[in-house]
Amino acid sequence: MATTEGLAPITRTYLARYYDKYPLPPLPDATTDLAARLRALSADLAAVAPIAPGQHLSSTCKQLQQKSTPEDAEIVCTLDDIEAKLKDMLKKLEQFQLQKADNVFNTVMTYMPQDFRGTLIRQQRERSERNKQAEVDALVSAGGSIHDRYALLWKQQMERRVQLAQLGSATGVYKTLVRYLVGVPQVLLDFIRQINDDNGPMEEQRERYGPALYTLTKLVLAIRLYLHVSLARYGQRKIEKDDIAVLQQAVVIYTKEFLKFTEFIGEVFVNTPFFISAEDAGAMDARKSDEYKETIIPAGKTHEVILSVEALNSYIAWDFSLQQGALNMVLDIGFHVEHISPSGEKTLILPYRRYEADQGNFCTVSLGSYKLVWDNSYSSFFKKILRYKVDAVPPVVEPALPAMEL
Repeated sequence: MATTEGLAPITRTYLARYYDKYPLPPLPDATTDLAARLRALSADLAAVAPIAPGQHLSSTCKQLQQKSTPEDAEIVCTLDDIEAKLKDMLKKLEQFQLQKADNVFNTVMTYMPQDFRGTLIRQQRERSERNKQAEVDALVSAGGSIHDRYALLWKQQMERRVQLAQLGSATGVYKTLVRYLVGVPQVLLDFIRQINDDNGPMEEQRERYGPALYTLTKLVLAIRLYLHVSLARYGQRKIEKDDIAVLQQAVVIYTKEFLKFTEFIGEVFVNTPFFISAEDAGAMDARKSDEYKETIIPAGKTHEVILSVEALNSYIAWDFSLQQGALNMVLDIGFHVEHISPSGEKTLILPYRRYEADQGNFCTVSLGSYKLVWDNSYSSFFKKILRYKVDAVPPVVEPALPAMEL
């Protein structure tokens, strides 16, 4: 686990100085000019032949492909080329999203204690990513459009941000998962909790580089609108060569500039400081969270803790050590775990063994209570000072997300 000692989360003020070193090159004037021309062409065409409800590009394209005139063949060839370029950009966008999400997640995990918490969080994320890919595959198999895929990818990216923020706010399944055992740096929790805030650290990036992305998005929406309207009224009037030239130029500009934008943001993102010194940040909350308990186990006695499990695949986890006594002797203590069913039947889960300290966990396969027992009954003279923390961690499942309007 990397240390965050002496560090504080990035602030907008600090990021402003950092981003000053990375000015975004301006987009060509043609970007907005072409979007405006395509919108104007679409408006004129829609006035002549409004689009019928439920009309889709796919059916119109199939009809166009069945035509045999050289002019139609040329149009089909142009549309195929445009489709290939847009699909290629969509693939690059998917890769860009996954790479940036991985970068943030791996950075966060670098500062997480390397124990069962990290394992569970990684497993949860792997399941989440598999589910997201299955959603995309299902959409493609069902014939979803590029627009549908863009909408789904955006929704999934927002879900990743919500899941990440849950680590910092310790909500849902992460409440016990992250808070269990001291070791998660508070500065890390502060960072990931505020990452999605309207005035959080990423807002500086959005304000600086967002307008260019919005401009490119307007261009691709204008491209899609023109394609839809022009094909919808193709039977009434052929697409003019000058108009198709405008469309082709718009697609070239969009794909070229969007690729440049993602490459630029990728470089900025890789070098973005997630943490800075407390001196640079101005102040750091040095408060530490320590939820260990301490108890004295007299000679000849035991100490028991009972944890209740209400969901299968929960984790019983513990971390304990013995505090050194006055005689500076190396001491140990017996420890075992047993399950108590709702009917009162006892089953040994972790066999008895003597430890100086131990940290471990196991996945439950039965509901009921789990009793953790520290045994000092074999000692005739020496008490044991036990410092421990235990918890029953709920199964890691996908958090329920509110429906998003796209």
